Amino acid sequence: MWSALWLSIRITAVAVVALIVLGVPLGWLLARRRFRGRMMVETLISLPLVLPPSVVGYYLLRALGRDSPLVTWLQVDILFTWQAAVVASTVVALPLMVQSVQAAIAEVDPSLENAARTLGVDEFEIFWHITLPLARRGIVAGGVLGGARALGEFGATLMVAGNIPNRTQTLPLAIYDAVQNRQYDLANQMVLLMTALAFLALWVVRRMEMNHHAT
Repeated sequence: MWSALWLSIRITAVAVVALIVLGVPLGWLLARRRFRGRMMVETLISLPLVLPPSVVGYYLLRALGRDSPLVTWLQVDILFTWQAAVVASTVVALPLMVQSVQAAIAEVDPSLENAARTLGVDEFEIFWHITLPLARRGIVAGGVLGGARALGEFGATLMVAGNIPNRTQTLPLAIYDAVQNRQYDLANQMVLLMTALAFLALWVVRRMEMNHHAT
């Protein structure tokens, strides 16, 4: 159980970094820019929320397979490694991150950004010093929710990383194995642990929302 837990924590930590790197720019783009194909981009980002995890995993399996043009170009084979689990966790959690960031940035008063533009401040400085600090609660909330989703990822991870003990077996996969082997006491412990972590993540987000409305 503990090796699966630490592996899940490592995968989740790396996935959260990837979510911030990808989700913040995408959320800003969708909140502040109007462009042709915007609805298509939003729809594609949200697809993992409604697609079965096995379907998402199959797409990733094809994208990360040895015959994939992406793998040929990068010359990196990560299939059935913990890095593949990071990719799967990031993809399924990205919609939550992008939606939270988009909503948070949309609430930032554009007049504050426009005032900075009239003073000659460039777009990056406006984003870094005005937009990002004012939207920080939504960004943190997105990171927490995305991290919780990444921690609980099962189907897509199984497709691209497998279920190899001490190598790619995350906590959700370990729970599945314990049930299959009728180790119900072990399964109970891991299920309670996952439930506690998920509850804590949701509680943190709700507290942040309450504090935001209070201010």
